[in-house]
Amino acid sequence: MTLPTLTEREQAVLSAVIDSFVRTAAPAGSRRIGKDYGLGVSAATIRNTMADLEGKGLLTHPYTSAGRLPTDLAYRYYVNALMQWGRIRRRDRAKIEREFRDVEVGGVEDLVSKAARVLSLLTGELGLAVGPTLAKATLERLELVSVSSEKVLLVFTIESGVVRTVYVDVTTRVPRETLHAVSQALNERLAGSTISEIQATLRERLGDLRFDSEGADQLMNIFVHSGPDIFDWARRERDVHLGSTAALAEQPEFTTSERLRQLILLTERRELLATVLGDRGGSDGPHVTIGTEHGQPELEDLTIVTANYSVGSLQGTVGVIGPTRMPYEKVVSIVDWTSSLLTRLTP
Repeated sequence: MTLPTLTEREQAVLSAVIDSFVRTAAPAGSRRIGKDYGLGVSAATIRNTMADLEGKGLLTHPYTSAGRLPTDLAYRYYVNALMQWGRIRRRDRAKIEREFRDVEVGGVEDLVSKAARVLSLLTGELGLAVGPTLAKATLERLELVSVSSEKVLLVFTIESGVVRTVYVDVTTRVPRETLHAVSQALNERLAGSTISEIQATLRERLGDLRFDSEGADQLMNIFVHSGPDIFDWARRERDVHLGSTAALAEQPEFTTSERLRQLILLTERRELLATVLGDRGGSDGPHVTIGTEHGQPELEDLTIVTANYSVGSLQGTVGVIGPTRMPYEKVVSIVDWTSSLLTRLTP
């Protein structure tokens, strides 16, 4: 996107209009800007500058109001050219660290879920987070556990302590000794490889294995012929964790029942959110998308701010979603700091 060139005065007025609108949710007039921001010029000069900014697509003139509102382009200009990046207020940093220090967590998913709740609490937006993409994760161990005469539970332990389970159907109860022998053979052939590598080469890895026990051969046949499906959770799974919608629902943008309904529907569309967040996985540092930049009608009035965190060699995403009328500098710094703290805290 090509941003317009602005004079220092235009930058100052634009920054003031954005700040005023973020604080009050009301169109900013020239007199109010002159009074509140001490720009050192007359209201007439500010009004003319606003008109110039409107002509450049950065402000809009709602109805017959004398005030102006920022456009998506204005927010983009502010984020790219005016905002100070990477500066988090000491009290915000202390709050984030305190929230994580006071919670008992058992693994990566607990931390990720907590991050979404903390981001909602500290930003007033809707916090969200997704766990690491498990298809690229390394399988550390696989265990087989008999749960009935018709089912065996597969327990996958993946790097960084992530655990997943899958049930498979069998025709008869498999003895514990057989389960142990098959588990040992599977671990020798599969452990240490990524889930995607295992899916792609499963038959080649296991095709020559033979056992004396009928139950063992049955289990191996399940892996050889149905194995890619057994591991399919790693490709599909992108759990989206959401914080509280309470603060977001109280913002002026969601005071009408229709807008609130749209917000609720959005929180129920986990696949859409997972796709949007998954597409941001390769970026370094905070990533901000505004309004129509999302390419999704459901998100055209919203801003998403995210940053990636690392769990070993894996990467996940945390962030917030809220109206485009957002205190960008504060939100970006909080999201960025939370992601870096999450990286330090994950095993």
